[in-house]
Amino acid sequence: MDTADLTTREDVAAAARRLDGRVHRTPVMTARSLAGELGCELVLKAELFQRTGSFKVRGALNKVLQLDEDERRRGVVSLSAGNHAAALAYAAREVGTTALVVMPATASRVKVAATEAYGGRVLLTEGNLLEVCLAEQAAGDLTLVHPFDDVAVIAGAGTVGLELLEQVGDLDMVVVPVGGGGLISGVAAVIKATRPSVTVLGVEPSGANAMTRSLRSGVPETVTPVTVADGLATPFAGAHTLRHVQAFVDDVLEVDDDEIVAAFQLLASRAKLALEPSAAAGLAAVLRSPDRFAGRRVAVVVTGGNVDPQVAAHLLTAQR
Repeated sequence: MDTADLTTREDVAAAARRLDGRVHRTPVMTARSLAGELGCELVLKAELFQRTGSFKVRGALNKVLQLDEDERRRGVVSLSAGNHAAALAYAAREVGTTALVVMPATASRVKVAATEAYGGRVLLTEGNLLEVCLAEQAAGDLTLVHPFDDVAVIAGAGTVGLELLEQVGDLDMVVVPVGGGGLISGVAAVIKATRPSVTVLGVEPSGANAMTRSLRSGVPETVTPVTVADGLATPFAGAHTLRHVQAFVDDVLEVDDDEIVAAFQLLASRAKLALEPSAAAGLAAVLRSPDRFAGRRVAVVVTGGNVDPQVAAHLLTAQR
C-alpha cells in the first residue's frame, strides 16, 4: 500500500502542539465494577468533556489554524449531522473567520442551536448533504473543511490517541466508534506508530456500516444510515479514512441499536456520564463479545455528550 498520504506520529504530534491550550486534555476514567463484571480492565477516554462537547473540535481546529489569510477572509464550509458543525463554528470563531454548515433537516435541534451559538450559520436541507455543501462552497468561494476525510482533520483527531498513550500505561486494546472514520484513522495511526502491539478496533452501527462495506469492497461505499447513534450516521466512507483503516486498524465490528442503547444506559447509570448514543458504541462492542476482551486492559473512547435531553430521557427508560 502507498503510505505517502497516511498520517504519521509526527503529524499528530504537530497537531498536538498547534492545539495546546486551545482544547482540553480530557480525562481518563475507570469503571471498576463494570469492568469486573466484564472480566477486563476498562478505562474510558472521556471526550464528552471536550470543548463543544465532542472530539470533533480537535480536527476542525487543527485544519482551520492552518488556513492562510485569504482562506480565512473568505470563510469555511462543511457538512455535518451536528458535532462537527459545532466544532467548526467554534474553530472559525477562534481564528476570526466565518463558518457555514450544511445539516440535514432532521438534525438534532440541540446540535443546530449549539452551532449557531458558536457563531456558525446553518443551512438545513433535505437534499444530498455533500452536493449542497459543494454547491455552497463554489458559490461563496469558501474553503471546505471536511468532517473526516481530510489529513489535517485526521491528525487533529489523532491527538485523542496521543493523550491516551500518555495517560495510561500498558494498553492491550483501544476501541473507537466509527462514523466517517476520521477519529479512528488518527488514533490508530499514532497508536500503531508508538505501540504496534496494541489492538485497535473500530465499532459502527449495523444500520450505518459504510466502513465495513468499504473494507469488503476495497472502495468507499455509500449507505442510507438508520441508527439511534446520529453522530455515527455517516452516509459514506472517505477515501483517506478507508486507506487509514486498511493500514492501521485491526478490525471493525458492528453493533445494533439495542446494544448501543444498553451500553448508553450502563455508562449513564454506572459511570455517571451524560453521553450521546454514538459515544456508547465502543462499550456496546465489549458487551457483545466479552470473551474477546477478557483479561485485557481496554480503553474505550467515549466520543461526545451532545444529546437532546428528551432523547436521553427516552433512551434511559427504554426496555432492553
